[in-house]
Amino acid sequence: MAACIFCKIIKGDIPSFKLFESERVLAFLDIQPLSQGHALVVPKAHGSKLTDIPDDQLEEVLPVAKKLAMATGSENYNILQNNGKLAHQEVDHVHFHMIPKPNQQEGLGIGWPASETNMEKLKTYFNEVKAKM
Repeated sequence: MAACIFCKIIKGDIPSFKLFESERVLAFLDIQPLSQGHALVVPKAHGSKLTDIPDDQLEEVLPVAKKLAMATGSENYNILQNNGKLAHQEVDHVHFHMIPKPNQQEGLGIGWPASETNMEKLKTYFNEVKAKM
């Protein structure tokens, strides 16, 4: 896409601090990091959401994120991928964050608003989703 900032980075139109590049994936440092070592792993295939990217274009993503975690020496880290504005996606091109969590202040801070489980509703939902797999 012509207006996509990540497509422009992939094409080399916008400079980046490239950490890894292959035919299908580009990894680079985030310019607004939550902690030192915060990097993005971006499939070169453009798609807004994970479901828009062909499976073969995702094969390297987790291995590259793993290599980034090891290369940064991160003992604690988050791998984050958001889909859609309500899910906090800012750039409409699939990307994965590798965010080191060196201490309580730096890195990703999240809340987990878990709710009580109704086991009958959960079982019904489970059966619906499993049937579609």
